[in-house]
Amino acid sequence: MSNQDEVIIWQEAAIGRIRLNRPRALNALSHQMILDIKDALIKWENDNNISAVVIDATGERAFCAGGDVVNLYHTGRADPEPGRQYWRDEYRLNALIGRYKKPYIALMDAIVMGGGVGISAHGSCRIVTEKTLLAMPEVGIGFLPDVGGTYLLARAPGKTGLYLGMTGMRIKAADAIYAGFADVFVPGDKLNELVAMLEEGVSIEKAIGKFKTNPDPAPLKQLQERIEDAFGRDTALGCLIRLEEMSKAGDQWAQTTLDAIRASCPMSVAATFGAIKNAEGRSLEQCLAAEYRFSHKALLGSEFYEGVRAAVVDKDRSPKWSPATLEEITPEMVAAALAPIGDREWSAH
Repeated sequence: MSNQDEVIIWQEAAIGRIRLNRPRALNALSHQMILDIKDALIKWENDNNISAVVIDATGERAFCAGGDVVNLYHTGRADPEPGRQYWRDEYRLNALIGRYKKPYIALMDAIVMGGGVGISAHGSCRIVTEKTLLAMPEVGIGFLPDVGGTYLLARAPGKTGLYLGMTGMRIKAADAIYAGFADVFVPGDKLNELVAMLEEGVSIEKAIGKFKTNPDPAPLKQLQERIEDAFGRDTALGCLIRLEEMSKAGDQWAQTTLDAIRASCPMSVAATFGAIKNAEGRSLEQCLAAEYRFSHKALLGSEFYEGVRAAVVDKDRSPKWSPATLEEITPEMVAAALAPIGDREWSAH
């Protein structure tokens, strides 16, 4: 164990500990971090001396802000294969967490986005705090919700998943629980005490029971009727048209939502709508396999590079999408983006 490592892995009593340790990068997941976490989980799963796993992070700002998209941006054009291998391994880690035999306790304190959702929200015990800020913001970088995001979004109440996925909207603790991304709220200053109790052999139920409290009411629940109205449509464009109607009638939420969708990559918005619809009734691994089809193709197109450039490389926040509007996206384009990829399909093992 070294404080210089990007991820710190150790055992404390009967608890396997994983700590993300790239605070300057908001704990974004490098390929090596993914492999190290996966190796530790595989080792611990059959170790009788390990009763549960706790994952947290260094720094005040983020649990994990996502995958290392900057590296993918810089390497993908020259050779897409390392990026594809990154996603294959990341999705295998997500699948492993989803089927893990031992309690997997994620302390989702501060920013939890994209890849950070993938290493937390598929776990068996997902704890949020007053600092939690969660999102699947991929439509803003020419991508779509991956790491099993479509699986989670398809299971959110009503059309909430379409709303969150198509806008990349950021939500706090109460909404994370309401939408199915988390289980319980614990004040951030109690997390160390909670983990200490687990290390002393106290049961998870008893330890959480001592510290859990009720967060504020979930704003999403109050918006549910409007979400159903706007996103209960047959196409992504249909949702946009309904939002425009609601906005013209004076609905400020509809205008804010419309602005978020209009600022996002049109191809990503349309593909996200289709992917979440397709995810209904599918297993996590089936959803990951479907997401990989989009990921596999993304490094050959232009939208992912343009989105990452505008958001995190040049940071001009002015992406030039092509096609530029949702109205230009055809059903055939969406079908092609989500279509099978033959012998390059993803597998969980």
